[in-house]
Amino acid sequence: MAADRLVTARWLGGYQVDVMAGEFQTRVDEPVRVGGTNTGPQPTDLFLSAVASCFVMSLAHAARKRDLELSSIEVDVTGTYEGTRFSRIQISVRIPVPQDTAATLIASAERVCYVTNTLRASPEISVVNRDSVPPGV
Repeated sequence: MAADRLVTARWLGGYQVDVMAGEFQTRVDEPVRVGGTNTGPQPTDLFLSAVASCFVMSLAHAARKRDLELSSIEVDVTGTYEGTRFSRIQISVRIPVPQDTAATLIASAERVCYVTNTLRASPEISVVNRDSVPPGV
C-alpha cells in the first residue's frame, strides 16, 4: 500500500531554510565557512541523521519483537563525501549484547529500515515547477 509523506521547505534568505515535517519545524543552514550563518544543521547532516535515527528505531523494533530488554542502542553514521554526493555510508552499531545476538538484530534492522532500504533501491526522483510564470508575463 503506497502512502505519500509531505515535507515543506521555505527559503528564508541566504542559505537558511525552514522545513516543516508534520508538526515539527527544523531550521537548516550551512556553516559560516561556506557562506551560511550556522543557525541549523546542514542538509547532508540531516540526511545522515535520517539514516542513523531510522536504523536505531529498526534495531529497537527488532529487539522488542524478540522480547529483548536493551540498556542502550547507539549508532554512528559516517558519510564519505565525494563531489556532489556521498559515495559511501557506514553504520557502526553499539548494542550491549553478545555478538550473535547483535548480528541477528542488525540483520533484522537492515530488512526493515525504511531509510537504508530506500537508499539501496534508488527511488525515482522527479522535479516539477508548480508555480511557473507563463511566457511573456
